[in-house]
Amino acid sequence: MWGRSKKAETPPPEPPNALKEAVRDARIEAAERSAVVVDLRDAAVARLELLNDALDPLFKDVPKDVELFDRGVSKGDTPRLWVDVIAHVEMGRDKRQYRFVQDTRYGRAVLAESYEIPEMVHAITRYVARRMVERERALADDTPYGQATSLKMVEHEQRRGRLRAIRTFCYGVIIAVIVLVVLALFAPHG
Repeated sequence: MWGRSKKAETPPPEPPNALKEAVRDARIEAAERSAVVVDLRDAAVARLELLNDALDPLFKDVPKDVELFDRGVSKGDTPRLWVDVIAHVEMGRDKRQYRFVQDTRYGRAVLAESYEIPEMVHAITRYVARRMVERERALADDTPYGQATSLKMVEHEQRRGRLRAIRTFCYGVIIAVIVLVVLALFAPHG
C-alpha cells in the first residue's frame, strides 16, 4: 500500500460508434461523387469550347453591323454554348452528344443532335443564315414601326367606306324600282 506505486488507470477504449463511422463514410462518398460531377462538368465545358473554336470562321463572316448573335460558353450547372439569345448548344445525357436547341413560345425545340463537331457547325451555320435572312426581311419593310398598322387600317377603312357607299346606292336603286312598279300597278289606266 504505502510503498507500492499504483498503476495509472487508463480509461477503457470506447466501443466504435457505428453511426459516426457511417456518417464519416457517407461524407467520403459524397466528396468522391462531387469530384466526379465536377470532372464531368469540366469535360462538357471543354467539349463546348472545342465547338466554339470550330465556329470562329463562321462568325468571322457575319457582318459587324449584325448584332443578333452573342456567342459564348456559360459554365453554370448545365454548361451551354450560346449562339444567340434563344439558341444554344448543350451536352446530351451521355455527355458526348451535342444538342442544339432553340427556345420558342411553345417550349424548347431540338434543332440538331450529333456526336461530331462538323455536323454541329453545319447545323449552326444553317441557323445563322436563316436568322440573317429574317433580319433582312424585317429591315426591308420601309414603313416605320407603328405606321404600317395605321396605314393598313386607313386603307381598310377607305375600302369599307367605298363598299358602304356602293351598297347604299344599290339599295336606293332597288327601292326606287319597287316604288315605281307599285305606283304603276295602282295608277288608273286611262
